[in-house]
Amino acid sequence: MSKQKGAAQRAVPERLERVLAAEVSLRSRLRYVAVGLAGGCGAAMIAVLWATEPHAPPLRTQAVFAGLIAIGLAWAVLAGWVLSRRRPLFARDRVFSARIALAASAATTLAGVALAAVRGSIADLAATATGGVVFTAAAMLTLVRARQRRRELLRLRDALRQDAS
Repeated sequence: MSKQKGAAQRAVPERLERVLAAEVSLRSRLRYVAVGLAGGCGAAMIAVLWATEPHAPPLRTQAVFAGLIAIGLAWAVLAGWVLSRRRPLFARDRVFSARIALAASAATTLAGVALAAVRGSIADLAATATGGVVFTAAAMLTLVRARQRRRELLRLRDALRQDAS
């Protein structure tokens, strides 16, 4: 009986160890380096484009530039935050990145639909709204899955703590 109990207790830490090793692996960290570079470089390129305009662009263009810069900086800040952590995040990074994706897709959908409503045809409006809804729904599904993954990892961590005490 004690051998079975000991084996059961070791199974939880091994599983947790595998899951957490994937979270802090070199591959995972390099992915965040790429995300940070893409977000930061995208924001910098748009800022340079905006700053070098010979004449002040229209207000709506300035608003779009500011929004795109904010999205790029959000990804860069997320990547910097993840890379600065020296311990497993238990999928907290996934939840944050899904929130950024949801906010960005919802904002671009609203802006695109508003623009299509003012300047486009009914077909343009329908296509923009359909595409936006698909991307926003995908981002929402990603957020739901990220939250589920985080709950699973926290349950696994808590089980390990209970077994250790």
